[in-house]
Amino acid sequence: MRRLGADFPSEEISFNEYDVLYTLSRAQGRRLRLRDLNQSILLTQPSVSRLIDRLATRGLVEKLPDARDARGTVIRLTDAGYDAFYRVAHVHGASIHRVVGDALESDELATLTALCNKLRTNLPAA
Repeated sequence: MRRLGADFPSEEISFNEYDVLYTLSRAQGRRLRLRDLNQSILLTQPSVSRLIDRLATRGLVEKLPDARDARGTVIRLTDAGYDAFYRVAHVHGASIHRVVGDALESDELATLTALCNKLRTNLPAA
């Protein structure tokens, strides 16, 4: 992760901002409750909240009230946020390939993908 962070190819958004935008881009409706987003990001809750505030100020995400829980907040990826994510994703994908791309054979990569997906979908909620 340090190497990918050091090689991160963007001055537009940081590595941690990319992580948030990526997570939101994969969520249904490009939105997640803040507490669910916190569970998906490798930062502390206060750090995620500050990061979300910075992204909202730049118009990359929008903070909305949670219709199911008045105490909660929903974070929605804006079109501008998706565009920023998408621009960086192509370059970042090439960076990931440079760092780890040739370490595994295609069958090993398929096995690793299957195992990671199994872990991701079967972990109990925190």
